[in-house]
Amino acid sequence: MILCSPYGNKIYSTKMKLLGKDKTDAFKTKHAMARSQIAAWVTEVEKATWSTPHHMKARYPTADPIGSLNTVFNICGNKYRIWVQISYEHQIVNIKAVGTHEEYEKWNIK
Repeated sequence: MILCSPYGNKIYSTKMKLLGKDKTDAFKTKHAMARSQIAAWVTEVEKATWSTPHHMKARYPTADPIGSLNTVFNICGNKYRIWVQISYEHQIVNIKAVGTHEEYEKWNIK
């Protein structure tokens, strides 16, 4: 839900909706070393109420926004990556891919 203050500013009061968790689940099955950190990332994203990329970067300073929608999160000290598209206005995070650093280099993120 998006509310407006008396000053016309948008106030985001709904937690982020995370789509594509099947991708993180499948990745955790193959990469046991990443399980706990990916699970923690999922939990934090579902509790987040990011209103801007700057707000997200305050919590994840190593995340890389790419363009206006795409963001890549570094997991396990940059060993793994999660590519998402974020709609701050609608409070939706859509997981596009989860992979190793080597797999990330093959993704076509624009």
